[in-house]
Amino acid sequence: MNVKRTFGTILTILGIIGLIYAGYGFVNHSSATRGLFVYGIIGLIFFVSGIGLVKNTKDES
Repeated sequence: MNVKRTFGTILTILGIIGLIYAGYGFVNHSSATRGLFVYGIIGLIFFVSGIGLVKNTKDES
C-alpha cells in the first residue's frame, strides 16, 4: 500500500470539492465573497499538491 499515492488522491478529491463549492457560490452570487475566495484558493492548493504527489510517486511492487 502506497501511503503517498493514497494521500495524494485524498488531497486531489478535497481540492476538487473545494473548487466546485467555490464555483457554485460564485455562480449563485453568494454574499460571502471572501469565504469563497478562501475555499477556491485552498481547493486549488490541495488539487495541485495532490496531483503532484500522485504524479511523482513511483510504483513499488
